Amino acid sequence: MIIFRFSMPSAARLVPLLLLAALVSACGADKPKLPRGAQAPDFSLPGIDGKTHTLGEYAGSRVLAVVFTGNACPASQLYESRLRQLSADYRDKGVTLVAINPNKPAALQPQDLSFSDVGESLDDMKARATHRAISYPYLADGDAQAVARAFGVVTTPHIFVFDQARTLQYEGRIDDNLREDAVTSSDARNAIDAVLAGRDAPVGRTRTTGCAVKGLGETTATSQAAAEPNNGEVPLTMAGAEDLKKLRQNGTGKLLMVNFWATWCVPCAAEFPDLEATYRMYRPRNLEFVTVSVNDPEERTAVMQFLQEHRAAHDNRLFATSDVYGLQAAFDPKMPSPVPFTLLLAPNGDVLYQELGELTVLKLRRAILANLPEDPQFPGHRAYWAH
Repeated sequence: MIIFRFSMPSAARLVPLLLLAALVSACGADKPKLPRGAQAPDFSLPGIDGKTHTLGEYAGSRVLAVVFTGNACPASQLYESRLRQLSADYRDKGVTLVAINPNKPAALQPQDLSFSDVGESLDDMKARATHRAISYPYLADGDAQAVARAFGVVTTPHIFVFDQARTLQYEGRIDDNLREDAVTSSDARNAIDAVLAGRDAPVGRTRTTGCAVKGLGETTATSQAAAEPNNGEVPLTMAGAEDLKKLRQNGTGKLLMVNFWATWCVPCAAEFPDLEATYRMYRPRNLEFVTVSVNDPEERTAVMQFLQEHRAAHDNRLFATSDVYGLQAAFDPKMPSPVPFTLLLAPNGDVLYQELGELTVLKLRRAILANLPEDPQFPGHRAYWAH
């Protein structure tokens, strides 16, 4: 076995940090940035439709609801269907829903993405909107975060309801439960209904619970440094037929991602960074990753150099003999011979996802998210990804 070492915080140290950052209750102090009756702050932001959107273009709407949300926050994800329905239910009544993403993409660390398939860039927002059929305006504020600061937003999701004069009637949570089937108070809808009826919202403010906005108060240098991956050992073990049979059975007790590759395979090299990023994203939630090189054993040095360059700090294996077809059959008689070939195995060894050829990384990530254990802080998150 050949091993190169880098410093890396253990998964046991990463998980508490992840949980601490993931769920935040905004006590909101006693003095909100925007008190009830305040005017809506102006904005001019790029949207997923390629256009720039301003506050003024919605002047004709009887009610304007502005919700700050994001891609990576599991709480925000659980509210996507409710926001979609809210927009559809009120569109013909003169209500406009506008979503704004306040997260700074450069501030994200891999573990910040452990509940998501994409990050927080405008391109990521477009991918999420396509996948989840988001039709209301979705705007990016992550570069400067000026609009989030003007509104006083520190967590997502956070909704603001303005009347036609664009004075604030309500701000806070969308409703009172992450589980849609357990909601007892539809706060945002109640506020919208009251404004449409010419009344003040019954409640002006509620506490928000969700994820901390990424990048607020951080310098770019700090954010970029934090986002740098830190890896540990880069091992390489020779794998014979028995080793590969055991690998296929998946005795890890966890989800297992397996990738067959070779140094001479152009698609393998192209997809490898995405595989590494995927592993770093879900490693805090106990995803295991094994790469298996089908190179000749005599090419071990080249294989090790490739793995070292990609800081592949996980289980890596190299065929122990030149009998490529025999070793592939030992792993699984049904395994195709070309590479790359990627599989996702359940703890019992069932194949949850597989793909021959260059990886469709978002499909793989969604399969992983749909099969990771449910986090009790975010009930229904696994089902969200199963759709």
